[in-house]
Amino acid sequence: MSLNRDLTVGKPGKVLLRFCLPLFASIIFQQLYNIADSFVAGKFIGNDALAAVGNSYEITLIFIAFAFGCNIGCSVIAAQLFGAKKFSDLKTLVYTVLISSGVLCAVLMACGFLFGGALLKLIRTPTELLADSKLYLDIYIAGLPFMFYYNVATGIFSAMGDSKTPFIFLACSSTANIGMDILFVHSFSMGVAGVAWATFICQGVSCILAVAFVLKRLHAIESEKPEKVPVFSWSLFGRFAAVAVPSILQQSFISVGNIIIQSVINNFGAAVMAGYSSAVKLNNMVTTSLTTLGNGISSFTAQNLGAAKPERIKAGFAAGLRLVFAICVPLVLLYFFAGRQLVYVFLESPTGTAADIGMRFLRIISPFYLIVAAKLVADGVLRGAGMMKKFMVTTFSDLTLRVVLAAVLSKTALGTTGIWLAWPIGWSIATALSLIFYGTADWKKYVKKNEKSIPVEAENDEAELEMQTE
Repeated sequence: MSLNRDLTVGKPGKVLLRFCLPLFASIIFQQLYNIADSFVAGKFIGNDALAAVGNSYEITLIFIAFAFGCNIGCSVIAAQLFGAKKFSDLKTLVYTVLISSGVLCAVLMACGFLFGGALLKLIRTPTELLADSKLYLDIYIAGLPFMFYYNVATGIFSAMGDSKTPFIFLACSSTANIGMDILFVHSFSMGVAGVAWATFICQGVSCILAVAFVLKRLHAIESEKPEKVPVFSWSLFGRFAAVAVPSILQQSFISVGNIIIQSVINNFGAAVMAGYSSAVKLNNMVTTSLTTLGNGISSFTAQNLGAAKPERIKAGFAAGLRLVFAICVPLVLLYFFAGRQLVYVFLESPTGTAADIGMRFLRIISPFYLIVAAKLVADGVLRGAGMMKKFMVTTFSDLTLRVVLAAVLSKTALGTTGIWLAWPIGWSIATALSLIFYGTADWKKYVKKNEKSIPVEAENDEAELEMQTE
């Protein structure tokens, strides 16, 4: 039985639930990579190691932004082609994305090795943490091809309605990563390098398996065109880039904003850095999970847009809201009332400055998860429909507010508490914008534009690019 799923048929709520739940489980296991690194660093090496890993993590988010953009660009266009039953073009798109992503990854690796140390100094990394931060970062950069191609593969699976296969790969590799972290650090005494190499190896295995399976899946799909499928198409590359580039810019600016915020936090010393590092890992588990569910809604929207079924897009939005709210409520309660116990998982002691900082951070931001959840669902619909300009406006509004407020409020009597307050303010305003853009969208217009999109073989694809970036 094929694991590919047509998201354009069936009751939208049930279809979306069955599709998104494996995505949600996948991102939980994905976050285990980072949580395992922080847990092992904090428990078996010390708070300085935890601070070093957390400090480097903010820079790795820049690379993750590029991989995420490739994932989204490939997923949205592939889902539109899959929904429209253009399987030959789907195969060409996949080959095109694999080639272009490889080139992009090589460029990023070169930049990372050359300028990683300068970036760490730029964010005011304390001298005692610099060597470990650089070591962790270098090994992470060496594994970028695994991260890139894994993200592309999961984007393709998602576009074809299969969220279970990548979940299986990720669950196995994440579980193995925990064991290898402990083995390398505790048994082999490799320190921060052991944490990084464990992640490198496990991500590599999951990437190779995911790419092999997705190519096998594509080969099994019969093309509707008798001629040989091209391995590269500039027209399809343009469609992919029109969605991927704004997504990369969006995530990159978020990463840059987080780096700026990290530099503000670094002024308060290693104890505050460790507390923030532990709490932000827990926060990222929630926001990344919600973002992944938004990605699932993007695939749902794109498939139904390709199939000219705008009424299902609206039903999918409502079902998506119900799903994310059901997930958020218990997490809000857990983080608010058990914040100290949760951050202690990463720290040497449940008391002290680091534990207090982590608990305060979670108590301030966790009640606002319900608000940011609504934003990410609306963003998923906007992205799936190719409304990238509106999508970026909401993101930049959130980011700008958080960065500016964090820098300003940290210099007041509020101190670090002022930094944490920047999150809910930015989220609230950006959510209002996202919901307004979704509510005022003319879905019939976007369906007509998608139907009128010119053939892939046409030389002039300006109209298509305009539709994708509108």
